[in-house]
This record gives sequence, structure tokens and C-alpha cells, in this order.
Amino acid sequence: MTFDYDLFVIGGGSGGVRAGRVAAATGAKVALAEEFRMGGTCVIRGCVPKKLMVFASTYSEMFEDARAYGWDVTDGAFDWPRFRGKLDAELERLEGIYRKLLNGSDVTIYDARATIKDAHTVTLSTGEDITAKHILVATGGRPVLPHIEGAEYGITSNEVFNLEQLPKSILIVGGGYIASEFAGIMNGLGCKVTQFYRGEQILRGFDNEARGLVAEGMRAKGVDLHLGTNVLKMEKRDEGIWVQATNGSEAIYDQVMFATGRAPNTEGMGLAEVGVELGRRGEIIVDQYSQTKVPSIFAIGDVTDRVQLTPVAIREGMAFVETVFKGNPTPVDHDLIPSAVFTQPELGTIGLTEEEAAENGPIEVYSTSFKPMNHGFAGRDDRVLMKLIVCAETRKVLGCHIVADHAGEMIQLAGIAVKMGATKEDFDRTVAVHPTMAEELVTMKEPVRTA
Repeated sequence: MTFDYDLFVIGGGSGGVRAGRVAAATGAKVALAEEFRMGGTCVIRGCVPKKLMVFASTYSEMFEDARAYGWDVTDGAFDWPRFRGKLDAELERLEGIYRKLLNGSDVTIYDARATIKDAHTVTLSTGEDITAKHILVATGGRPVLPHIEGAEYGITSNEVFNLEQLPKSILIVGGGYIASEFAGIMNGLGCKVTQFYRGEQILRGFDNEARGLVAEGMRAKGVDLHLGTNVLKMEKRDEGIWVQATNGSEAIYDQVMFATGRAPNTEGMGLAEVGVELGRRGEIIVDQYSQTKVPSIFAIGDVTDRVQLTPVAIREGMAFVETVFKGNPTPVDHDLIPSAVFTQPELGTIGLTEEEAAENGPIEVYSTSFKPMNHGFAGRDDRVLMKLIVCAETRKVLGCHIVADHAGEMIQLAGIAVKMGATKEDFDRTVAVHPTMAEELVTMKEPVRTA
């Protein structure tokens, strides 16, 4: 059978674009469909605009620090419309780069929604049917509103970048990394921030000691964090959005933002109808090679709900091309992935938490928390954490957790050593870089506890 294309990619996010480009470089005839904007969640409504907002939000604290260091500066007012204009322009630029990269790779772009008609056919929203030997679904995920009375009056992370004006007060509902990051962002931009999380502590799944310090730091910076608390119902009022909480309290906020979960973008795509297995939340079930139950259909990225990180989606796309177009079956390596949470304070992590490691065998915990030089001089009480989890038998470093300014930068480098299987003694043999915060990772000689 002759096909229109060797590969048809559905979704123009980081994973889909990379897979399409690399596949085309092998000589394959490739097409890609994107119904919204090229770049996907990360570039258009995720990592990139969020990180730029993080940068913007830290300047209020920098003004204070500058005065402590002898600079004669006065605080300026944050101009949200001006920032938003520059942000929109930057996202336009990045989207243009993605299109240029695809065009330069001879990938045909369809600005349309694509659904699956059969194992080798996609139907575009233009009404056109296109055949392909292989179909790759890389449609990502989306934030969803909870089933709460009045939830429709709230926004999600998708809308927060497009607010016409910055709210004076905002309630952020959720305790994951998105909710906690935006709590820090909006607080730094001058909003009065309240955060509700129904659980016992924010950042579930991360190391307990680390997430406790993050929560403590957020409160110290002004975030009104309420644990064990959720929204009961909401109403639109003239003054704003009235919220009743599960603890019985009531308040009115200019905005309410929900960051309480995401769902894979699989609805109405025709996947189940052609035999693709979907999970309970609508995620596409794939094997270690990203292949579905339908041999010609593959899926990568957030739509598979394996590890929801942009670099992971890109790695999955690369492994897909190796497997399908280069004849080199390559399973995706989801082990020991470094990651950062851009809360304020920032968290960087790789490997097992102390709690996870303790369940697998005897461990030693090396941990230190201290006030860094730059904050101490400025009169701040902010503390940082450097923590290593070590297997007592093999001496391998099983986990590394950092809470500090630029923790993401540090964990990227520490992650190389942990991924290579470095032992505690390998860390110890490394000469410290002084004076830095990160030198503590190689100078902790005695465990603070064992388990």
C-alpha cells in the first residue's frame, strides 16, 4: 500500500516537533498537524512564559537586597501590560522558530485539528483525509477545573498568562508544582496570595524535608498557605469571586486559579474506536517503545501520562525515531530524571526521596540547612537545604535534593553524577568550590541519620 507520508505527527509541541524533524532527517516523508499554536504547552502556556514570570517576580526582593548591599534604589511599580506585551512578543518569536525548524526539515505543516480515522489515516478539520505508514500522537495535556460549585468562575494556568490586568488578590487552589510556582510568582508581582491545598503538605511526592522547607519559605515571603483546606463553593459577586472553604471561612478574591490536575488531550480523537487502549484518565497506554496496541500508532509526551516533563517528551520522540526509522529499538529511559520546581525558594531534585529510599534498604542521610552568605548579609532569614540520600551497602547516592536559589541549575550538574552511579566517596573526593552554597554537597562528612 502506498501512503501519503511515512510519518504523520499529531501535535506541534516540543516532543512532536523534535520527532518530526529527526524522522525527516532520516529521509522519511513527514507531516505534522497542530490545531492551536506551534510550541505546545511548554512554549506557549507552560515552562517558558512561567519562567519569564518567575524572573519578573523576583525583582521586588532584589530591590530590598540592593539597599542592604549599599545601593541607593527605590522600588518601582510593576507594569503588567508592558510585561505582557513583551511576553507575547517572545512567544511569537519562539513559535516562529518552531515553524522555521519544521520547514527547514521539509516537514509539511497542517494548521488544523487531526483525528484518527483508522490505523493509517488521519482526518483534518478541513475535511481532508491523509494516510501515513506511522502515526505519532503528541497532543499533550490540559488543565482541568474540579467538580466544585462555581468552579467555572475560576481560571487555570492556561488563562493566567493572558489576564488583562494583574489582580490585587488571588486564591490559588492546589498543592502541586504549578500551584506552588504561581503562588510565588503572583506574590512577587505584588498580589495578595492565598493558597489552599487539601493535603497535609504541598509538593506531594517530593522529599518531605525539602517540601517542608519550601512551604516554610513561601510563608515567610508572604504567601498565605492553608493546608488541609479546599474550596467548597464559589459565587460571582460585584466585588469579585466569593469563596467558601471547607474550614468554614469565607472571602472574596479578584481571581481564583485552579491548579488541581491535568488531563491528556485524547477526547474526540477516535483513538479507542481504532483499537488504541486508553487509561482511566484518558491517557494513551504504550509499551516501552511508545507503541500502542495498534502497531502503526505511537504516542509520546504528556498524552501518555508517564513523566510530564518537556525534556522527557523530547527524549521519547528521539527514542521513537531510533526505533521506527533507524532500526535501532530504543526503550525510553525514565530512571533518575533530574527536575526543578521554580517555587520561591526553588527546589531541585533527582532520584529517591528519603522516604522512598528507606523502604528499599538501609540508607544514610546527609543533610544540612543553613542561611547562605548572600541572604545573611542582606538580613534575610531564608534558609537553604543540601541533602544526599546514600545506600548504606553500595555507597551509591540514591537521591539529591536542593532547596536554594538556582537549585535547578545545581541539580542539572549534580544529576550527571547521580545518573552515572556516583558514590558518596566520589562526592567526597571532589574539591569544594568556595564560597558557594553547592560546596556543601561535597563537604558533608557524617550522616545526620540512618534508616
